Amino acid sequence: MERLRLRATGRFFRYCSNRSLFDRRLNTNSENSIHNSTSGYAHGFGKNCRDFHFFSDNHKWNVQTCFGFLRYQGETCRDSTEKGLLEKTRRFQYRGFGSLAAKVQRNPSFSTLNSDDISYFKEILGEKGVIEDEEWLATANTDWMHKYKGSSKLLLQPRSTEEVSQILKYCNSRCLAVVPQGGNTGLVGGSVPVFDEVIVNMSLMNNIISFDKVSGILVCEGGCILENLITFLDNQGFIMPLDLGAKGSCQIGGNVSTNAGGLRLVRYGSLHGNVLGLEVVLADGNVIDMLGTLRKDNTGYDLKHLFIGSEGSLGIVTKVSILTPSKLFSVNVAFLACSDYFSCQKLLMEAKRKLGEILSAFEFLDSKSLDLVLNHLDGVRNPLPPTMHKFYILIETTGSDETYDRQKLEGFLLHAMEAGLISDGALAQDINQASSFWRIREGIPEALMKAGAVYKYDLSLPVEKMYDLVEEMRTRLGDSANVVGYGHLGDGNLHLNISTAQYDDGILTQIEPFVYEWTSKHRGSISAEHGLGLMKANEIFYTKPTATVSMMASIKKMLDPKGILNPYKVLPHS
Repeated sequence: MERLRLRATGRFFRYCSNRSLFDRRLNTNSENSIHNSTSGYAHGFGKNCRDFHFFSDNHKWNVQTCFGFLRYQGETCRDSTEKGLLEKTRRFQYRGFGSLAAKVQRNPSFSTLNSDDISYFKEILGEKGVIEDEEWLATANTDWMHKYKGSSKLLLQPRSTEEVSQILKYCNSRCLAVVPQGGNTGLVGGSVPVFDEVIVNMSLMNNIISFDKVSGILVCEGGCILENLITFLDNQGFIMPLDLGAKGSCQIGGNVSTNAGGLRLVRYGSLHGNVLGLEVVLADGNVIDMLGTLRKDNTGYDLKHLFIGSEGSLGIVTKVSILTPSKLFSVNVAFLACSDYFSCQKLLMEAKRKLGEILSAFEFLDSKSLDLVLNHLDGVRNPLPPTMHKFYILIETTGSDETYDRQKLEGFLLHAMEAGLISDGALAQDINQASSFWRIREGIPEALMKAGAVYKYDLSLPVEKMYDLVEEMRTRLGDSANVVGYGHLGDGNLHLNISTAQYDDGILTQIEPFVYEWTSKHRGSISAEHGLGLMKANEIFYTKPTATVSMMASIKKMLDPKGILNPYKVLPHS
């Protein structure tokens, strides 16, 4: 034990960071700058593969990950048209994508698109704003995992709130179903059509409207890409309170609509606390101006919260006002090993007490997660060789006083080592080391996709219960699957992933509904940060009581009486 303690203590001090480590202006030679806390990926579409892009200021690296093993099975039944209404039964069966087979019927009250509709849209948007190109539509109809696929024949690209209003007013009058779409990086089928819904893509509404350097309040359009906002704010000396792996493609309107969580939630909280105001277009085309920039406003109901996390089912977010924190230049990243999950919990408690205001990320992964990354991603190495430990913790601190922050973190690590909470660890001494630590954590989803078939579950659970589910699932599945657990330990978010050689309905029936029942039994949530979308709409009762869901349905009926906005999502299909 003493030798281990001396070895680990020496390693901690050897990897201490210095003042210029995370400041791009002082460290101009840095390629893998992580001045925004973590590395980021942008997702682009390919016919059979996806490219993950790692960005810095001057470089972009591509790591291609093929999705050829993903399977999609669709069954299309006979079509018939009567009195302008499409009465068609089209069943989609999704096999092996982390959800039992779901069958959804097209709502017969929805109209089908005709040439007059297209002519109208061209009048208000121009030829370039109305997309009928088959290749473009094939991309827009499919989610980035190739899990869900719709059959929309039309994509619209408005450039202003007024154009969004005109689109929805017309669609509502014609009873044309609509799916709002941002960067299309979701995991639950919320941003793609189920059938032939008109796609309203927000990409061209990407202007920054204003930024107040005194208050740190940013006002922008809903189509702004998150990474572009991060870059803009970085130049102003501020940061976004939100950081996601998909920041190179996801849009702020979509982030708000899904109440995206991400890596900074433990420090800055959710978007319910950071979004100050919204502009939203309702299903009938009415524009609701809630675009306030005040920290305090107690005049009546705070309606913006209805739309944060509603996944585009109540309205389309066209503008966002968000409070952004000042950028802090003292950043440290540590990669630690723990012998058991109890030590991980104790370490989290100690980190909250002793690191307090400088703690900005607390991520965990198990040994199976690290093993997947080491075996399936090129250029990734074990930061703590040669031993493989049962659990790993990635801690990031962000502050304004480099000497104070370093001393505070070193003191915390030495105390944790002496208490037996840490069995080994390393502190990044430069940008490349810090990026390599984050690469391990952020590379787990990519490694899982390369390993074969994967069933993915995004769950909120009491921290003390999180890993119990992983262990019970391993007992339940035995040698038939590799059960992996990782996630945001700092805010109780488990990413449970079950990796198999190929999709198997027998394995799926062992997973579901057990995973939802277990989560419900322990008063957790079946969706921590990914939303419900199409995948979990029918499972909402595992987390929300009937009376609550009924109230949600009443709100939906009031704001969208014809149900044209993102149908079949969020609420139960029946």
